Amino acid sequence: MLAKIDQHYKKWKKTPYRFGGTTLAGSDCSGLVMNFFKNRLAKTLPRSTAEQAKLGYKVTTPKAGDLVFFKTGRSRSGLHVGIYYADGKFLHASTSKGVIYSSLKEDYWKKHYWMTRRVIDTKVK
Repeated sequence: MLAKIDQHYKKWKKTPYRFGGTTLAGSDCSGLVMNFFKNRLAKTLPRSTAEQAKLGYKVTTPKAGDLVFFKTGRSRSGLHVGIYYADGKFLHASTSKGVIYSSLKEDYWKKHYWMTRRVIDTKVK
Protein backbone atom coordinates (compact mmCIF):
# COMPACT_ATOMS: atom_id res chain seq x y z
CA MET A 1 0.00 0.00 0.00
CA LEU A 2 2.85 2.41 0.81
CA ALA A 3 4.19 2.05 -2.73
CA LYS A 4 0.76 2.85 -4.20
CA ILE A 5 0.46 5.98 -2.06
CA ASP A 6 4.00 7.05 -3.03
CA GLN A 7 3.24 6.50 -6.72
CA HIS A 8 0.14 8.64 -6.40
CA TYR A 9 2.10 11.36 -4.63
CA LYS A 10 4.83 11.39 -7.30
CA LYS A 11 2.20 11.86 -10.01
CA TRP A 12 0.17 14.52 -8.15
CA LYS A 13 2.81 16.41 -6.11
CA LYS A 14 2.85 19.56 -8.26
CA THR A 15 -0.94 19.73 -8.42
CA PRO A 16 -2.32 22.97 -6.94
CA TYR A 17 -5.40 23.04 -4.74
CA ARG A 18 -8.59 23.87 -6.61
CA PHE A 19 -12.00 23.61 -4.95
CA GLY A 20 -14.10 21.15 -6.95
CA GLY A 21 -11.08 20.02 -8.94
CA THR A 22 -10.36 16.39 -9.75
CA THR A 23 -7.47 16.61 -12.23
CA LEU A 24 -3.72 17.23 -12.29
CA ALA A 25 -4.53 20.83 -13.29
CA GLY A 26 -6.07 21.32 -9.82
CA SER A 27 -7.71 19.17 -7.19
CA ASP A 28 -9.36 19.46 -3.82
CA CYS A 29 -8.90 16.95 -1.00
CA SER A 30 -11.80 14.65 -1.84
CA GLY A 31 -10.89 14.73 -5.54
CA LEU A 32 -7.36 13.56 -4.72
CA VAL A 33 -8.71 10.75 -2.52
CA MET A 34 -11.31 9.73 -5.11
CA ASN A 35 -8.62 9.55 -7.82
CA PHE A 36 -6.26 7.52 -5.62
CA PHE A 37 -8.88 4.87 -4.93
CA LYS A 38 -10.03 4.75 -8.55
CA ASN A 39 -6.60 4.68 -10.22
CA ARG A 40 -4.51 2.80 -7.65
CA LEU A 41 -7.05 0.45 -6.05
CA ALA A 42 -9.84 0.17 -8.67
CA LYS A 43 -12.41 1.25 -6.06
CA THR A 44 -15.07 3.90 -6.65
CA LEU A 45 -15.55 6.42 -3.86
CA PRO A 46 -18.09 9.24 -3.68
CA ARG A 47 -16.95 12.68 -4.79
CA SER A 48 -17.54 14.66 -1.60
CA THR A 49 -15.69 14.53 1.71
CA ALA A 50 -19.00 14.32 3.58
CA GLU A 51 -19.99 11.21 1.61
CA GLN A 52 -16.51 9.68 1.94
CA ALA A 53 -16.82 10.13 5.72
CA LYS A 54 -19.75 7.68 5.73
CA LEU A 55 -17.77 4.82 4.16
CA GLY A 56 -16.26 1.84 5.91
CA TYR A 57 -15.84 1.92 9.66
CA LYS A 58 -14.02 3.97 12.29
CA VAL A 59 -10.62 2.81 13.54
CA THR A 60 -8.45 4.17 16.32
CA THR A 61 -5.09 3.06 14.94
CA PRO A 62 -4.66 4.12 11.30
CA LYS A 63 -2.99 1.94 8.67
CA ALA A 64 -1.77 2.90 5.22
CA GLY A 65 -4.71 3.62 2.94
CA ASP A 66 -7.14 4.61 5.69
CA LEU A 67 -8.94 7.93 5.32
CA VAL A 68 -8.19 10.60 7.91
CA PHE A 69 -10.80 13.31 8.39
CA PHE A 70 -10.59 16.78 9.87
CA LYS A 71 -13.13 19.44 10.77
CA THR A 72 -11.43 22.57 9.50
CA GLY A 73 -14.21 24.93 8.53
CA ARG A 74 -12.12 25.88 5.47
CA SER A 75 -14.22 24.34 2.72
CA ARG A 76 -17.93 24.62 2.12
CA SER A 77 -18.53 21.43 4.06
CA GLY A 78 -16.02 22.32 6.77
CA LEU A 79 -14.40 18.92 6.27
CA HIS A 80 -11.00 17.85 4.99
CA VAL A 81 -9.77 14.36 4.06
CA GLY A 82 -6.41 12.73 3.43
CA ILE A 83 -4.93 9.27 2.90
CA TYR A 84 -2.98 7.90 5.84
CA TYR A 85 0.56 6.87 4.89
CA ALA A 86 2.73 5.82 7.88
CA ASP A 87 4.41 7.20 10.99
CA GLY A 88 1.71 9.83 11.46
CA LYS A 89 1.99 11.14 7.89
CA PHE A 90 -0.89 11.53 5.45
CA LEU A 91 -1.25 12.62 1.83
CA HIS A 92 -3.73 15.38 1.04
CA ALA A 93 -4.47 18.43 -1.08
CA SER A 94 -3.49 21.42 1.05
CA THR A 95 -5.32 24.65 0.26
CA SER A 96 -2.05 26.60 0.44
CA LYS A 97 0.58 24.11 -0.77
CA GLY A 98 -1.27 21.74 -3.10
CA VAL A 99 -0.70 17.99 -2.86
CA ILE A 100 1.69 17.23 -0.01
CA TYR A 101 2.42 14.91 2.88
CA SER A 102 1.65 16.39 6.32
CA SER A 103 1.94 15.04 9.85
CA LEU A 104 -0.90 14.31 12.24
CA LYS A 105 1.53 15.47 14.93
CA GLU A 106 1.46 19.07 13.67
CA ASP A 107 -0.55 21.31 16.00
CA TYR A 108 -3.00 22.35 13.29
CA TRP A 109 -3.90 18.78 12.32
CA LYS A 110 -4.03 17.59 15.94
CA LYS A 111 -6.45 20.40 16.75
CA HIS A 112 -8.76 19.68 13.80
CA TYR A 113 -8.56 15.86 13.68
CA TRP A 114 -11.99 14.24 13.59
CA MET A 115 -11.71 10.52 12.77
CA THR A 116 -10.07 7.77 10.74
CA ARG A 117 -12.09 5.37 8.61
CA ARG A 118 -11.04 2.12 6.97
CA VAL A 119 -12.66 1.61 3.60
CA ILE A 120 -10.49 -1.15 2.12
CA ASP A 121 -8.89 -4.44 3.03
CA THR A 122 -5.52 -3.27 4.36
CA LYS A 123 -3.78 -6.37 2.99
CA VAL A 124 -3.57 -4.68 -0.44
CA LYS A 125 0.11 -4.39 -1.40
